[in-house]
Amino acid sequence: MARDITTVGVVGLGTMGAGIVEILARGGVRAIGVEVDDAAAARGLARIQHSTARAVERGKLTEDEQTALYELISIGTDLAAVADADLVLEAIPEQLELKQDIFAQLDKICGPETILATNTSSLSVTELSVATGRSSRVVGLHFFNPAPVMKLVEVVRTVVTEPEVLEDVVALAEKLGKSPVVAGDRAGFIANGLLFAYLNHAAAMFEEKYATREDIDAAMRFGCGLPMGPLAVLDLVGIDTAYNILQQMYRQSRDRLHAPAPILKQMATAGLLGRKSGRGFYRYEEPGSSVVVADAASSAAVAGTPRQIDSVGVVGSGTMATGIVEVFAKSGYTVTFVARSEEKVAGVTNALTRSLDKQVQRGRLSEADRDAALARVTGTTKLDDLGSADLVLEAVVEELSVKQALFENFDEICKPGAVLATTTSSLPVIECAMATSRPEDVVGMHFFNPAPVMKLVEVVRTVTTSDDVVATIHEVCKRTRKHAVDCGDRAGFIVNALLFPYLNDAVKMLQANYASADEIDTAIKTGAGYPMGPFELLDVVGLDVSLAIEQVLFAEFREPGWAPATLLEHLVTAGYLGRKTGRGFRDYAKK
Repeated sequence: MARDITTVGVVGLGTMGAGIVEILARGGVRAIGVEVDDAAAARGLARIQHSTARAVERGKLTEDEQTALYELISIGTDLAAVADADLVLEAIPEQLELKQDIFAQLDKICGPETILATNTSSLSVTELSVATGRSSRVVGLHFFNPAPVMKLVEVVRTVVTEPEVLEDVVALAEKLGKSPVVAGDRAGFIANGLLFAYLNHAAAMFEEKYATREDIDAAMRFGCGLPMGPLAVLDLVGIDTAYNILQQMYRQSRDRLHAPAPILKQMATAGLLGRKSGRGFYRYEEPGSSVVVADAASSAAVAGTPRQIDSVGVVGSGTMATGIVEVFAKSGYTVTFVARSEEKVAGVTNALTRSLDKQVQRGRLSEADRDAALARVTGTTKLDDLGSADLVLEAVVEELSVKQALFENFDEICKPGAVLATTTSSLPVIECAMATSRPEDVVGMHFFNPAPVMKLVEVVRTVTTSDDVVATIHEVCKRTRKHAVDCGDRAGFIVNALLFPYLNDAVKMLQANYASADEIDTAIKTGAGYPMGPFELLDVVGLDVSLAIEQVLFAEFREPGWAPATLLEHLVTAGYLGRKTGRGFRDYAKK
């Protein structure tokens, strides 16, 4: 049975340490805060007072609760004040020697039963523990910022940590209303170990000028439903902090994907540290502000004069094609869709009608608008019926030979000046373009599923795509109320190129028995605020689809770290494809 921890010492009262003292007191635990001098101690107390006063103003804390909370807190400068604490947590700057020195002092001051913990986000807990004579009673207790708000706590075990110590610390985290996950001692632990490789990749993508900072961030927000884009997250975390975490990750893993992108070192050296300095990937109103202001790097207008688009052709009869037909029809375009048989034509028409009817029932669409949208749509089995369309999109199976054959037909059928688009999520757009005699008219227009709901469209320019074609797709996206982001023609475009290596890393983490699928999902949802954990998302997307995308990325970039995880390959081979088969990383048939 876990020991009831009633007194905790916290060494270091910066933003994180002060937040930890506050949540300890909120949880009814006596908190002893220690700082290096009186001025630092006063600043720490002021942080706690400011935070609790805001909580009272917002009705999240009563004045009586605030008073009771203060009675549990003592702040000072004498490290010996924590001698009788059940647990002592250090939350000082991320410097190995500094932390080791504190642990050596605490080892002499505290009783043999006292647990020593570190809030480090990147350093080795094992290296810190050996500064003491009680390595088996040292753990990582990694809170996330802001500590009073964020639910996740990573409890980090070393190879010698006593099971009873882990049990006690997990119980304390639960007592404080947190969601603890247990992880092994490796750089980044669970959440940062997955997220910082992804953030590093986004920084490299920006550095290569593959896409603008706004488009990279918008792609991940609108395409994946993330609360913030990766470059905005780097600004929030601090460029110097991100650089140091990646350095530690690379020092331990020797994985090139953890080596900080050169731009991060350059920005840190130049003092472009993100929000805290007023400038990072974005410029802010002032240091510490979250308000972004325009600067010279802000997105410029799209070059080229848009072509007139009144009629649209869509080839395909699947979910994506049907959704795209709906998007265009509701936006006032005349739409002709082509399916392989009359039965499939009827299937698209029925699915479209059902979707629009549901929107009428929910009050999202008037009956008149539904009828008008349906009246704009014509189904056919003949590609030749696309001859007068201004824009033609294919949304068929992800097989290059099939798409190339279609584009050869488009070249013969479609009128001069028609824009020809592919909705591929992974295949090279240029391969489709070169199947025509007018590659300058071919562009990628990658919708996300479900197309009527998801706001993002990746506009993929090949080396031959003309400016006016890109401008045309941007204009179409405006009219269909989609958010367009520009990118070059390479595997994964923006979203899949950033998303699937991160998902693959999660599978490798599970494969290495570092943490369970539930622990990893919990860490990402509660630590990063993501709507879904990686294994939830993989099961929804489909493990076969995910594997296919990862294979395309690996084949194009030849990055060893992106080789699909063996576990993913085995699950696909076994037919465990996720929700659609009732079993993937989790068993849905039992629910």
